[in-house]
Amino acid sequence: MTSIAVRPGQKSVSALVDELKSHLEGDVDDSSLARALYSSDASNYRVVPEVVVLPRSREDVVATVDAARRHGIPVTARGGGTSMAGNSIGPGVVLDFSRYLNRILSVDPETKTAVVEPGVVFASLQKACEPFGLRFGPDPASGSRCTLGGMIGNNACGSHAMAYGRTADNVVSLTFLLPSGEILEASSGAQAVDAVPGLADLVAENLGVIRTEFGRFSRQVSGYSLEHLLPENGRNLAAALVGTEGTCGILLEATLRLVGKAVAPALAVLGYPDMGSAADDVPNLLPFHPLALEGLDTRLIEAVRQQGKTQVPDVPEGGCLLIAEVPGASPEEAAATAQRLAEASAARDTKVIPAGDEAERLWRIREDASGLAGRTAAGAQAWPGWEDSAVPPEQLGDYLRRLDALMDEEGVTGTAYGHFGDGCVHLRIDFPLERDGVVMRRFLDRAAALAAELGGSLSGEHGDGRARSELLGAMYSLQALHAMRAFKGLFDPEEAFNPGVLVRPDPVDAHLRRPRATAARATDGFAFADDDGSITNAVHRCVGVGKCRADLRGQGGFMCPSFVATHEEKDSTRGRARALQEMLNGGVVQLGWRSPAVHEALDLCLSCKACANDCPTGIDMATYKSETLYRTYLGRVRPRSHYTLGRLPQWLRLAAPFAALANAVGRVAPLRKAALTLMGADTRRSLPHLPKAPYRWDVSSRRRHPAPPDAPHVLLWVDTFSDALDPEIPRAAVEVLAAAGCDVEISTGACCGLTYISTGQLPAAKARLRGTLDALLPHVEAGRTVIGLEPSCTATLRSDLVELLPEDPRAAKLAASVKTVAEFLTSIDWTPPHLDERLLVQPHCHHHSIMGYGADQALLKAAGCDVEISAGCCGLAGNFGMEKGHYEVSTMIAQGGILAKAGAAPDRGLLADGFSCRTQVRDLAGLEGRHLVQLLADALRRERR
Repeated sequence: MTSIAVRPGQKSVSALVDELKSHLEGDVDDSSLARALYSSDASNYRVVPEVVVLPRSREDVVATVDAARRHGIPVTARGGGTSMAGNSIGPGVVLDFSRYLNRILSVDPETKTAVVEPGVVFASLQKACEPFGLRFGPDPASGSRCTLGGMIGNNACGSHAMAYGRTADNVVSLTFLLPSGEILEASSGAQAVDAVPGLADLVAENLGVIRTEFGRFSRQVSGYSLEHLLPENGRNLAAALVGTEGTCGILLEATLRLVGKAVAPALAVLGYPDMGSAADDVPNLLPFHPLALEGLDTRLIEAVRQQGKTQVPDVPEGGCLLIAEVPGASPEEAAATAQRLAEASAARDTKVIPAGDEAERLWRIREDASGLAGRTAAGAQAWPGWEDSAVPPEQLGDYLRRLDALMDEEGVTGTAYGHFGDGCVHLRIDFPLERDGVVMRRFLDRAAALAAELGGSLSGEHGDGRARSELLGAMYSLQALHAMRAFKGLFDPEEAFNPGVLVRPDPVDAHLRRPRATAARATDGFAFADDDGSITNAVHRCVGVGKCRADLRGQGGFMCPSFVATHEEKDSTRGRARALQEMLNGGVVQLGWRSPAVHEALDLCLSCKACANDCPTGIDMATYKSETLYRTYLGRVRPRSHYTLGRLPQWLRLAAPFAALANAVGRVAPLRKAALTLMGADTRRSLPHLPKAPYRWDVSSRRRHPAPPDAPHVLLWVDTFSDALDPEIPRAAVEVLAAAGCDVEISTGACCGLTYISTGQLPAAKARLRGTLDALLPHVEAGRTVIGLEPSCTATLRSDLVELLPEDPRAAKLAASVKTVAEFLTSIDWTPPHLDERLLVQPHCHHHSIMGYGADQALLKAAGCDVEISAGCCGLAGNFGMEKGHYEVSTMIAQGGILAKAGAAPDRGLLADGFSCRTQVRDLAGLEGRHLVQLLADALRRERR
């Protein structure tokens, strides 16, 4: 039977919203932006809610469900919104638990249990358990942002489920709110089952079908897990409610079982020619009892390697890897076990990796696989839908080969990975969803039949949601389906919770997001070359994996600074992408590029480009924001800051002769505030201090610093910021490059147009970039490497230049010839001076995102520095932190990042190549930062002395 999502009457919705706003302590939002943000999760689906509620207390949840019931409006619970099956979207009310109901109520090392609210992020629980040597066993790859409530809803498993079990195996008790308003305390035993009238009879009437069709192997997650209700399984109601996807009740609290954390696990990395041969070897490796046994198509590793921004560990050759993690009482014991496993395998090539940085990097690639697999080897968009099937491990090789044959027959491709030790396969497929869901539906029908034939499950850990619920008839008999419907009816007879999922499902090809999008093509702004000129394809790169909602600073990540500060969905990269997608849909978000909802979502985007590096889908919100601003203000009056901060290079050139006067204005508070007000800037900011003379006025700036003919020939490009605001930096750079034996020429006056780009003034930016090509390319053609000093300007020539001037062949040639100081110095035979310094380093966001900071770290290490990296944005981000309305968020980002680091390490000198970074710490903390070339130049002078 199919349910149809009918939009409730407007009067009912309005009355409900009014009631909720007057009675709840939490947030109630029925704006077009909120409805757009919550219309999708990490799946292919789009269902627009009527109102979004962010409850602050259990009482808020109870009141919301009570009001929704009385108004006849359905309710869907949501955690991190990382569901790939469409489990966390629905009509009516969406309850987001992640914002406020996210407390860890207790961690008890004696009983090895934890009590949590549903919005607790998995990684937060792991961090809280770490001091006790404990962990929660199941660990999905989205653990940095998914919530425990979502894990319980889906019966999540993750890489280590083969050692620790599924979420259902690690739940002690659950507190569930039923649609009736009753609160159910679910645990195990006959008493728990008897607490639900009719449940014991249901089990008794269906003993045969439950014993034969449910719980046949560990990854049978599709449907309801009724096997837990059997007497031989302890009549465990709590476990049976795990995986019900919010269709039977709404979780209020959970008591979870914890396990001991492995001391020093090692990896045995095994290379096979293809996925099938790797899968065939899985049963041979299970007797070693690995903690995890993961399969990974090596094309995913190659995709990371080609990006060139992340250091990729050396791995065995082959088309597929098996990554086996084994425990040990010591690192040596674990490594020995890993070696034995490798020797017993049928792999063609093997490598043992002990616990440490290299192992963590490989795990990080595995965790990013869902995003990396979002593009096929040919660059096409690939989608979930059949991303989560599972078969018994002994059937896995046959299943993968037949699945490949099925994809060939249907003319689709995908890149596989997954939990091979459990028989679970993750696979994203390039269904032509830009047209319709016809191919996807036909493939899903056939794939479901294949999995069922091999005794498998449509889902191995993600749940069925909207992606697979309609297909449950392929693996369950009519009697089993009837038992599941009856189970749902005992808890939610009116189908008030998460309608369209599981027992009365919507069609798998209903509510698809991508076919609704209108086609938007690149014009005279950015080229969107990686997406064949399609803006629609570009914004739909975001499939909702939600990595932007994680605080990645502990892992060296920078995304997404505004969300880390505000924790609001609209301030995540995903939220902004959803607003743009809905704008292209033309439904909830209207008025096109000028939509207030779109601009509200983009307002706190710092244009830091961290998403372009940290998000595995390759989304670049800085580019999308710039394009949006360009199209919005084309032929229209712009905000004042666009004319001032956005055209800063020209104002700096005009202000240079009046430096003394400008600095005097900056020292007088009323005058400074008046000047900032005229600029459209926040009056709490400082005005930049202008030097007595810009670098270009220095006679030495026009000199060539020759060296022998065989010396490296470089062109030091002095950008606007270094020239007009910090001329000591190019002076130090000349000194360092000359000491490195380089033949140095200097170029001043060429502008990259960055401030124009960030404010969407793209024609002006292109004009400046063409001028820069005219100025710099002759030197490149003469064999010189262009050395950039300001990270943001250097990054602009490395990335935006080609995107804005794709028709000019000179652009790619110049982009390929631009290097940072560290990239260049580590590429030649030069030993840096010894630096006996303890440094706190703030990499510029664009440096991290476009060039990567690895070369700088290598150079500092070679110089003998003790380095601590402050990951995350400084919060100023060029014009962003200066603009009126951004000060609070800008300072929150700094206080949670570089300022906290500086306060904890007052003995470390601050190294910050970015002008914005140095300005931020100087303004907010009175700290002075140095550029890398200043650090090296000071050391060279000390050596000479």
